[in-house]
Amino acid sequence: MNRKTFISRTAMFAAFSTIGTSAFAGSNTKKKHITNPNSSKGGPLIISTWSHGMPANEEAMKTLLAGGSLVDAVEKGVMVVESDKNNTSVGLGGFPDREGIVTLDASIMDQNGNAGSVAFVQGIEHPISLARAVMEKTPHVMIVGKGAELFAKSLGITQLPNALTDQTKKAWQDWLKEKNYKPVINIENHDTIGLLAMDANGNVSGCCTTSGLAWKMHGRVGDSPVIGAGLFVDSEVGAATCTGLGETVLRTLASHLAVEKMRDGATPQEACEEAINRIVKKHANYKDFQVGILAVNKLGEHGAYGLQKGFNYALHQHGTNKLFDADYFLK
Repeated sequence: MNRKTFISRTAMFAAFSTIGTSAFAGSNTKKKHITNPNSSKGGPLIISTWSHGMPANEEAMKTLLAGGSLVDAVEKGVMVVESDKNNTSVGLGGFPDREGIVTLDASIMDQNGNAGSVAFVQGIEHPISLARAVMEKTPHVMIVGKGAELFAKSLGITQLPNALTDQTKKAWQDWLKEKNYKPVINIENHDTIGLLAMDANGNVSGCCTTSGLAWKMHGRVGDSPVIGAGLFVDSEVGAATCTGLGETVLRTLASHLAVEKMRDGATPQEACEEAINRIVKKHANYKDFQVGILAVNKLGEHGAYGLQKGFNYALHQHGTNKLFDADYFLK
């Protein structure tokens, strides 16, 4: 190679190197993260789905500030809603299935990644407490139906007879006249309370409890008791919980997806939006149902997002408990 050729090739290589470096640098321009306008850092924090989360938050924070554990706090919080017979989407006051039977689902996870859940149980006033017992007293994660009811009996938990409230009995009888099954967007705070709690050290726990969709087929189980669908907690990262049409959450494992997005560097708001975007992408009929999701990270920042307008959530942080409307996809 003569001197002229060497100089020409060296100059060409230097030019391409400069272009490559510039392109690489451009692709790494720092992206501005999307955050929730109501989000701030710091704990303790309690966040939960829908307006029935307000009294749940109060009880959960009271328990935590009194020295209770995170698991104590999330359990005690949602028990308030489970006991409310006027709530038609959680607990024994919930709307029944098409056979006129109320069936309940619940799940719970602690800060160490332990989990417990129950599904398709009848007559148990506090399915969340039974889910906690599965987590703490058995080698299993999920127990369902008659098996869960037998386990409850072994713990001394009373199983009540199936009895609809006056409100739910009338609604069921009215439904029987036409037997038209179609999820109604945002009806009665939809079908779940999901609640997440973080202490001052960034440890996170969560739970989820529901009576499921009204007029569902007998035996149907939604996302709430399924770890990774209705609820997922990893204290290395944060936690997420979902509410809405459970089948769509089950198909996408939305809570797990949100937590993993945060692990990869997303803000809680970005994680929530990605989970809803995934549901939209996988369901051509996304305009016909509602899903809402909440997420928190170890810093105490939170995200909230709905598929449709109407999803709201309760946040107890920095000494105040407030209800907020979440942003949403379909505008």
